[in-house]
Amino acid sequence: MERVNTFRGRLASIVDKVDERLGDGLEAALCAHHARRLRRLGWDAALAPGSAGGLFGDRAPVREGNDVAVLIDGQEALTAIQAAIQGARSHVHIANWHATPDFRLVREDGAPTLRELLAETAERVPVRLLLWAGPPVPVFQPTRRLVKQAHARFTEGSAVRCAMDARERTMHCHHEKIVIVDDEVAFVGGVDFTALEGDRHDSSDHPPDRPIGWHDLMVRVEGPAVADVAKHFHSRWTEVTGEDVPPPRVAEPAGRSTVATLRTIPDGTYDFAPRGEFTILDSYLRALRSARRLIYLENQFFWSPEIAEVLIDKLCDPPSDDFRIVLLLPRKPSNGADTTRGQLGRLFAADHTVGNRRLLAATISTHDGQDSCPVYVHAKLGIVDDEWMTVGSANLNEHSLFNDTEVNLATDDRELIRETRLRLWAEHLQRSVSEVDGDPTAVVDDCWRPIATEQAERERRGQPRTHRLTLLPGLSRRVARLQGPLRGLLVDG
Repeated sequence: MERVNTFRGRLASIVDKVDERLGDGLEAALCAHHARRLRRLGWDAALAPGSAGGLFGDRAPVREGNDVAVLIDGQEALTAIQAAIQGARSHVHIANWHATPDFRLVREDGAPTLRELLAETAERVPVRLLLWAGPPVPVFQPTRRLVKQAHARFTEGSAVRCAMDARERTMHCHHEKIVIVDDEVAFVGGVDFTALEGDRHDSSDHPPDRPIGWHDLMVRVEGPAVADVAKHFHSRWTEVTGEDVPPPRVAEPAGRSTVATLRTIPDGTYDFAPRGEFTILDSYLRALRSARRLIYLENQFFWSPEIAEVLIDKLCDPPSDDFRIVLLLPRKPSNGADTTRGQLGRLFAADHTVGNRRLLAATISTHDGQDSCPVYVHAKLGIVDDEWMTVGSANLNEHSLFNDTEVNLATDDRELIRETRLRLWAEHLQRSVSEVDGDPTAVVDDCWRPIATEQAERERRGQPRTHRLTLLPGLSRRVARLQGPLRGLLVDG
């Protein structure tokens, strides 16, 4: 038996070494492919440390004088969006991954469906709705047949102008979620107007009375930055439809926040950006490299080797003794679970070299006595040192950073960033804002880590959970983590 165990141990060691070598080679090929592509397009500075332009880069429009609010979870975000649409005086422009005509932004007696809301608004002002046309082959949702049916429902018997955009790269999509009203207010974030793949109607209480909870974010902005979001919609709409729409106007200053409008536009997709745009990737890498004390990320996916490499460098050579990384991810992404956990395995290995105390990767669910349900983390948020924050539609994977159309907003408004982080931490830790309003390192070490570790241990022992926060379970092998990026490599050209 001892010889058998010895043999198994040696075999496992050999497999691990082969796995590591293959993982190194595959990841190097993927990163080299991205570097060659961006260099060919004139975007190589997005991957270069020390490039000029500050945290926003020098190729994204940056506007001062904006009023910004971060809307946490669907109930708050969808209610605000409906109110803005109902108050429109000039026009309503919407671009979304998908929109379901029967979807209700507000769950109240007598609340209109999305189709009814837009049709009623279109009787007063122009309403334009831009939807991804769906994949050319029905391998995932929303299928083109489903989108065509939605298009017919939105337009039949109404003045709503609806267009389907099929200019996506192979196996990729138009993923952004934006609403512009009167060129005075814009909403940018992760909330879709559909129940496909999950119920967007959730509150920060995350009651366990549904099959799955849904954690998401939108940003509401008023002021000059609205014009940049509106210009993006205008560019896509006019190229897809050929309609001559008046260009957006720039609103007067409305607040204190500086806002950068960040995008991913794949090259070769639109005539207005033939070489593409990769300012989301650019700003993320700049901000993460600048981190001194705290990186806090909420995201649906964590595949990107470019992002992972920066975090690994930070863990191996921490900028300060109190440096911490906190990741909030779904327990099981809708796809890419192995790739997410595999990248986490690399981060945990790097953290192990410095004592297993700088990195925390967690997920959330919801509990009420004996009832419980998972909460799907669909948010796309990055915060660095309470000095840079981005919210939008971009996941931390190859799709969002290189191949889907995406829109994020970023700001350096420290007061807003800190307020947002405290509200999110209060929600996830089930504490008051005042209880989490301390030194971030201390809150991570004394609150986040003990709670998540205790709940993971309760799960391991088969005991019921008593808190929504827990450690992310499971890691995959090095090669397995590259399934998602490799799929991207095969189709992104």
